Amino acid sequence: METTTYSIGNKTFVLDRQKAEEAFAAKRVINGRDTMFFNILPLKYQWAYDLYKTMKANHWEPEDVPMQKDVEQWRDTSGEISDIDRWIIRMAIGYFSAAEGIVGDNIQHVTRELVTASELKLVLGRHAHEENIHADSLVYMLASLGLNPHECEAMFDDVPTIKKKTEFVVRNSRSLRRDIDLTVTENKQALAKNMFLFGQVMEGTQFYGLFGMVLSLYRQNKFPGIGQMFRYTLRDESNHIQVFKNCLLDLVQENPDVWTDAFKQDLVDTMKEGITLEKEFIRDCLPVNALGLSADEFIQYIDYIADRRLESCNLPVLNPGITNPLPWLAEMMDIRKEQNFFEGRVTEYRKASSLAEVDEDDL
Repeated sequence: METTTYSIGNKTFVLDRQKAEEAFAAKRVINGRDTMFFNILPLKYQWAYDLYKTMKANHWEPEDVPMQKDVEQWRDTSGEISDIDRWIIRMAIGYFSAAEGIVGDNIQHVTRELVTASELKLVLGRHAHEENIHADSLVYMLASLGLNPHECEAMFDDVPTIKKKTEFVVRNSRSLRRDIDLTVTENKQALAKNMFLFGQVMEGTQFYGLFGMVLSLYRQNKFPGIGQMFRYTLRDESNHIQVFKNCLLDLVQENPDVWTDAFKQDLVDTMKEGITLEKEFIRDCLPVNALGLSADEFIQYIDYIADRRLESCNLPVLNPGITNPLPWLAEMMDIRKEQNFFEGRVTEYRKASSLAEVDEDDL
């Protein structure tokens, strides 16, 4: 047995290195060492800590984004802002005001509860915190524009495509809120599917149709404050996609019994269902084409994004050879190119110690 001894004054401390190494070896995504201590060291999942640091460096606060121009445009009667423009903003605030909370709730009460490595709990805690910031930003948008908050709530019951998208993810999350034996392959697969559903289908694909529409308006100098908050949100989402993807891939590596042909097909079918719902939703967000906005382009973009998500998880794609109809979106997300945004200090939230930006593969 290898030990390290420290003598301090009249006291001696003997540290058992072998026991510590065994504890480290017992770290797992799931079914790891059972401990009541949040002991992050030594790190086994370095990627989780690195992402946590990047996410922390990207911190932003909604109230630091000026909304004066947005309010002026919202109230404008000259015709510069169309009914379609305003409808997109209403749908964005209405849908995301609850959708961000659904993601955060799932992280806290499903994913973070079931993973066992402390560094995974650390990055998932940050992930949940960022969902709170996103929800807070939507409250700020709503209050600034003077919208009726009850209309946002009503959308979840009265707009069928929103209701179907919500039920699609919530039914999976609810099914995991129980004592669950994660030594059983079927239960491991249920958790792995949850990671895929929330990370690659919902945040990674279903969010991107409406993101793209809001940023199309921003590109036309419409609702610049809202557009900037969505840019920051999308940068956060890029990291969230990575968190869930890495959790999924590490879980599968440690539990090869999960990765059956039937399960892989189930994930592909889940993505297929998710993008079908999203395409219907896009038609509701953009019932008629408008300046710089084409529903068909956004639908193609969803197919393109979905295939990138599938490919990143080593799954077969649905539309081989599909191209990106919105290449400008990657350029818009390079926030380092921002110059003196509204004479504000939002861009200064980007800490100098962190240089990572949105990966264009996430766009």
